[in-house]
Amino acid sequence: MSHILMIEDDVRLAGMVRDYLGQSGFTVDHVEDGGQALLAMRRKTYDLALLDLMLPDGSGLDLFRRIRGLPDGAGRVPVIMLTAKGDPMDRVIGLEIGADDYLPKPFEPRELVARIRAVLRRGQGDTGESAALTFGSLEIDKASRLVRLAGVEKPMTSRQFALLLTLAERPGRVLTREQLMEMATGQPQKYDPALDRSVDVHIGRIRALIEEDPKDPRRILTIRNAGYVFARKQD
Repeated sequence: MSHILMIEDDVRLAGMVRDYLGQSGFTVDHVEDGGQALLAMRRKTYDLALLDLMLPDGSGLDLFRRIRGLPDGAGRVPVIMLTAKGDPMDRVIGLEIGADDYLPKPFEPRELVARIRAVLRRGQGDTGESAALTFGSLEIDKASRLVRLAGVEKPMTSRQFALLLTLAERPGRVLTREQLMEMATGQPQKYDPALDRSVDVHIGRIRALIEEDPKDPRRILTIRNAGYVFARKQD
């Protein structure tokens, strides 16, 4: 049973979500602000956090950055951001700084459950026999969800790893930004300028980790007016 921390100042909404997730097989702890959230995460290990961006004691984006700075693996907890704001820039910023998913309010409880399960599946990795992909000095370990370049580990967010793995499993195939995000998340996507920008930012950060020269990439190539392709032959 997955253990979820919900950081939400709307007590009524939190109670409804907790009851629904409980019926779906999840255990949910609820806190109302960032201070309580950090205290809870230092005391207990969670499988996922639901983070409202509008909190009484500060910005949810600022809290997210503090969560990522927690020691002993607590900072690696997958995070789905929730917000009542309609500004697509909130989504872009949240995904750019490393959130695993984003869901605007109001949302359908069934969609929330589907997104939670998708994020948790990505975190479980692949335990099949072909657990690692190797391209020259680049190794992508699906079982441990680690990326190494010339033996040196390159830490990535779960979203960045999912995007890299999606491309690496299809070398030579051009993927549009919508296709790439849909395959990486397991969720249908439609054209959205905010999504395009988010994918571009993630790819830029991945390149900074795995390319010798991110300005002249040789592993993840940009195909103008099309999308991205993972090079078949690499050093």
